[in-house]
Amino acid sequence: MNFTYLDTIIVITYLAGITWFGIKIAGKQTTTKDYFLGGRKIPWWVVCFSIVATETSTLTFISIPGLAYLTNLNFLQIALGYFLGRVIVAWIILPAYFKGELGTAYTFLANRFGIPIKNLASGVFMMTRLAADGVRLFATAIPLALILHWTFIGKNFSTEWIYVTSIIIIALVTYSYTFLGGLKSVVWMEMVQLFIYIAGAVTAIIIVSGELSGGLLGGISKASEAGKYELFNFSFEGGLKGFLSTPYTLIASILGGAFLSMASHGIDQLIVQRLLATGSRPASQKALITTGGIIIFQFALFLFLGSLLFVFYGGADIRSDEVFPRFIIEEIPTGLSGFIIAALFAAAMSTLSSSITALGSTTMYDFIIPYYKKLSLTNEVLISRLITGIWCLLLVGSAILFMQSPQAVVELALSIASFTYGGLLGTFILGVLFKKPRIKHAMPAFITGIAVMIYIIIFTSIAWTWYTLIGTMATVFTGLLLTRIWKMK
Repeated sequence: MNFTYLDTIIVITYLAGITWFGIKIAGKQTTTKDYFLGGRKIPWWVVCFSIVATETSTLTFISIPGLAYLTNLNFLQIALGYFLGRVIVAWIILPAYFKGELGTAYTFLANRFGIPIKNLASGVFMMTRLAADGVRLFATAIPLALILHWTFIGKNFSTEWIYVTSIIIIALVTYSYTFLGGLKSVVWMEMVQLFIYIAGAVTAIIIVSGELSGGLLGGISKASEAGKYELFNFSFEGGLKGFLSTPYTLIASILGGAFLSMASHGIDQLIVQRLLATGSRPASQKALITTGGIIIFQFALFLFLGSLLFVFYGGADIRSDEVFPRFIIEEIPTGLSGFIIAALFAAAMSTLSSSITALGSTTMYDFIIPYYKKLSLTNEVLISRLITGIWCLLLVGSAILFMQSPQAVVELALSIASFTYGGLLGTFILGVLFKKPRIKHAMPAFITGIAVMIYIIIFTSIAWTWYTLIGTMATVFTGLLLTRIWKMK
């Protein structure tokens, strides 16, 4: 492993520095609005960068270059759909959140349909987030575990304990500034971390370009000859079945990306919490739409890196999720490899800290404050910090469980959102766009949407890009049908 003491010092300095800066910037937290919403005074541009960092995990940092290595730029079509979905959320869903003092995305469902469906949606969000981010925490621990193997720790402890230690270290560092500063610390740290991991990707591009015959332009020419820069896929091969089972056709990508983005950025507390923190509808709309452009640039950057890695390795048979890590470990010069690993941690810690605050705020606003209204402001903040700590421990436990079967569990965790996003988004659409549906229509519609997705994912070959769209349509159709049936009785 091409990793020296200098690289280790760089990583340790980064972890210590990000912790100190996060605590320093926290300020005084006197209410849950301060702790979970930054007092609703966070600048829109900080929220914008924070959202981008939140949705970029270690898996993204590693896997997107691997996609271009194996295929081409077709994945970028998804990003175009992401942009469209954010525009729709900004002008249709966001206005509903600013009509009252909402603490979570699911408070809207309570106001529109009633508390039972709000509790169900909140519970679904928390379980989904616990599973998905447990995987991300485990994935982040892998490079740290490799580093610890290289030290005296690797000679005295088993591999399993080294991984457990790595998971705990990352969780503790992330929680330290989350505990004291809440969302304010988290969003500012995420902005810093965004620029760190983007700089890491640019550094990797510069290094790999220097190793290619003909430099950067030579690498681009060879990648182009290999078809790595093909962007749009207009194919309709294999009839309807083949079309639905191909994930990166233009139509599937645009529609799938749009509906996935509508779900993740319109109803997921992880993102909605940040949009509410801007304090106003125009500011949140500006932040959300701007993230769409940044995401397109970011995906293009990582895909471009993957195309150069294809040229560097001559198209060798390498697993896609191992291409970039292998380059970091074997090819990055001393000192810079520590910086790249720090960038990897930056991508992961931003997602982890976001998850902790989102889970904590959902628990407080949806399950604690409504039922314990006599709590003092001081006690609310204390309980909020304790709850975020509990969720941090649960995420650690989730990550440790995923150690037992990483490949199968990663695939499972990354598909969990597909089971639930359609039902959640469909229920929100019923509440925002239609006046007649009530809880007796929305609740069975939500459950039907999830049931349809369980069948689609387990028993069909339909591509994942269609999942959220199908789940949403099933939920909306069921809700409207039940509304009409009840009306006829």
